[in-house]
Amino acid sequence: MLADDPRAVVLFADETILRLFPPLRAKWGWRGEQARVRISGSNARLVLYGAINVRTGHRVLMRGGSMGQGWFHAFLRRLHRAYPGRAVWVVTDAARSHTAPRTLALAAELGIHFLWLPKQWSELNAMDQLWKELKRVISANRQYKTVDEQADWAERFILGLSPRQALTKAGILSGDFWLGDLCKNFWRPT
Repeated sequence: MLADDPRAVVLFADETILRLFPPLRAKWGWRGEQARVRISGSNARLVLYGAINVRTGHRVLMRGGSMGQGWFHAFLRRLHRAYPGRAVWVVTDAARSHTAPRTLALAAELGIHFLWLPKQWSELNAMDQLWKELKRVISANRQYKTVDEQADWAERFILGLSPRQALTKAGILSGDFWLGDLCKNFWRPT
């Protein structure tokens, strides 16, 4: 169990879709004039998988072509390589690709255990909080030449945060974090 293994790793994991067509948000403009956001009209997309370690703030990212089971399996393998020889506990939602029998079999083989969040409660997933900040800072109202260019900026943003910044933006260090009392034993000051 988690409490019995001091080397165990607890991660929040989630995936997000990056679209070439930018999310349109409030934007400053001159009074009386419509603010302009130039867009290409093209809407390529890719999926960015990510996890954050609740103890250290370490992040693991991977690009994928879809939210399908095969891509999620590749992400589980990446998490396993990031924490070799350690039990990995992943807090995530119960999406179909996460709960499929082949996914659960692969996770067991890799020593990965799941802690399930309720569906449609993204506010409980700390990684989802990082995605929201990423989309606000990197994606909103910006048209990139390619979706890969946007993903480059997104990865630089997430991985460029210090561990403390990442834990703070993810909400993990908040006094109101919903798993705060449970996770206090796992946190190391950074």
